[in-house]
Amino acid sequence: MKATDKQTGRTGHCAGHDGGEHADIIIVGGGPVGALAALRFAAAGRRVLLVEARAKDAPLTDARALALSWHSRTALAAAGAWPDDLPASVIDTVHVSQQGAFGRTRLDCADLKLPHLGVVVDYPALTLAINAQLEQAGVQVWWQTRVEAVNSLGCYASVKTSGVHGDISLTARLVVLAEGGALADSLPGIKRLVHDYQQCAVLAEVTTEQPPAGIAYERFSKQGPFALLPHGDHYMLVWTRSHDDAKALQQASDEQVMAELQQAFGERQGKVLAIGPRASFPLALRQVNRVSSGRVVLIGNAAQTMHPVAAQGLNLGLRDALGLADALDGISDPGDAAALAVYAASRKLDSHAVVGFTHGLIKLFDGDSTLVSALRGAGMSALDSVPPLRRAFARHLVFGL
Repeated sequence: MKATDKQTGRTGHCAGHDGGEHADIIIVGGGPVGALAALRFAAAGRRVLLVEARAKDAPLTDARALALSWHSRTALAAAGAWPDDLPASVIDTVHVSQQGAFGRTRLDCADLKLPHLGVVVDYPALTLAINAQLEQAGVQVWWQTRVEAVNSLGCYASVKTSGVHGDISLTARLVVLAEGGALADSLPGIKRLVHDYQQCAVLAEVTTEQPPAGIAYERFSKQGPFALLPHGDHYMLVWTRSHDDAKALQQASDEQVMAELQQAFGERQGKVLAIGPRASFPLALRQVNRVSSGRVVLIGNAAQTMHPVAAQGLNLGLRDALGLADALDGISDPGDAAALAVYAASRKLDSHAVVGFTHGLIKLFDGDSTLVSALRGAGMSALDSVPPLRRAFARHLVFGL
């Protein structure tokens, strides 16, 4: 590959162990998690190759609005991937409640002495900003390239690719999988826990009588939990529903969906005035038993995907990228087994705690008995009324464990 020496500015060819292309680190997956890792490694002087299946100029039609913690936003900004003019909506307060029962929790940025708790940004806007920074930072990206196989050997790892560059074998001292669950499943020692929630997340833009003003809502309704995230002058709705319900919401009239949402949400933001087209995607929990196998390490979606409740999935993945860059800082061989063991140990608590928390929320709020509702309400009220407990909870959501 062509690699730029950050000390000399020279560009040269690095021969691989088998005569093919070679890099210090190959990262598979050019989403926010893989890109942040690439930017951090490149800034540290590593020769990085980022491999991404989509075309660089492919139209971005992803309907998701991403809820990022302030910590995640700060990390992207530090890497140059969050320009000042990036359109985003701030979250200053998160209001958590349940339908038809007492108890609520209100988390506020003042509790943590932060400017904001988080931000909401459209996936296409963030992707364009990240792509621009990858180019500016001189990170080598192979667009329209798929990784067909990964193999870890004693001194290096190899990947087989196909795409616009042809069928090519690449080698690196470390391969980082930020996407590609099937690739990880082929590695020795890697097993994946899979739990199908038999649910979908339904997304739609919602207009309410009162503008968001920095308030996000997490509401546990009788039909399923939903979030309302500030999205400009509107809200982005993320509603967990059964597969049948999700299909019905997509086919129902706007008036029907607005009425159902109004009943589940109440009038905290006044009347629901409009709702946009609905999109949906299935939900499942996937988590690996370990995050490394030889000279291959897993971060982000390759390591875990989870339910969108509490909006922790992407934030956890970005902390994976930061943790890996920190663990390998100053290590001459990025595939060193001891260094990767340090990384795995450093991420274990955060990963298991967040996955367990989100999975537990779904189980906790799945029941609808009077006793269960009362216990949930008591828990939310206790959290809200004990400031040290509330601050600790908010800190874990923003910064992880």
